[in-house]
Amino acid sequence: MTAVAPRLRVRLLALGLGTVCHASFAAGVAAMAMGLWSGLTTGRGALHGTAATVANTALLVQFPLLHSGLLTRRGRAWLARLAPAPYGRDLTSTTYATIASLQVLAVFALWTPSGVVWWRPESTAVLVACAAAFACAWLFLLRALHDGHLALQTGLLGWWAVWRGRRPDYGPLPERGTFALCRQPIYLGFALTLWTGPVWTPDRLALAVAWTTYCALGPLHKERRFAAIHGARFEAYRRRTPYLVPRPVRRPATGPRPPELRTPDIR
Repeated sequence: MTAVAPRLRVRLLALGLGTVCHASFAAGVAAMAMGLWSGLTTGRGALHGTAATVANTALLVQFPLLHSGLLTRRGRAWLARLAPAPYGRDLTSTTYATIASLQVLAVFALWTPSGVVWWRPESTAVLVACAAAFACAWLFLLRALHDGHLALQTGLLGWWAVWRGRRPDYGPLPERGTFALCRQPIYLGFALTLWTGPVWTPDRLALAVAWTTYCALGPLHKERRFAAIHGARFEAYRRRTPYLVPRPVRRPATGPRPPELRTPDIR
């Protein structure tokens, strides 16, 4: 019994953190989809004037700053300290996904709408076209998340490994599916969702410009980390695959590829 109790406590810890992570992820995605669909007119923020501008700007910048900052060496060490020892490092992907989800939720739930609507569809045909484009953007993003190791992207990887009493397996460098079109399909899909909703407001334009800029520049740090981890394999992948904008797919060069490497690190 004494050996069972500690293991039960670990499993309850893993399950609790996993539940919080996935609930946060679902809430963040739902808030983002609703907010982008409505042109950020559904935010619950109630500030006015300069206070609204300052608060909305803070919401805009906190996501890219923390999202990339937590992937630095110091940020990963801080993430590892957030979960109880000695499981903090194994749970970093779960902790990271939880924080990112709460960040996204905060943006769309706490945004103070300007009240200005520049354009919305006035015909059913235009609305259907906008809805189709929006759905395609989300489907592409979901496929990219799947191709980039869905368990890692959703935070499942960390808590499930702790539940099973194993170390997380982060898998090899993703190169197939949407990752054969460009090296950063998740960021591309994220950017596409920002521009395809049916309602245009100054709020949505500010968000789309700010976060698209992050989608273009933020992965540069990630790629430096991948180059250090995967070495020659990533360099070969980088030479044959465009960064963010896909180009017509070419047949890969024949010949052996460098061996796949697996790394105990969040992406």
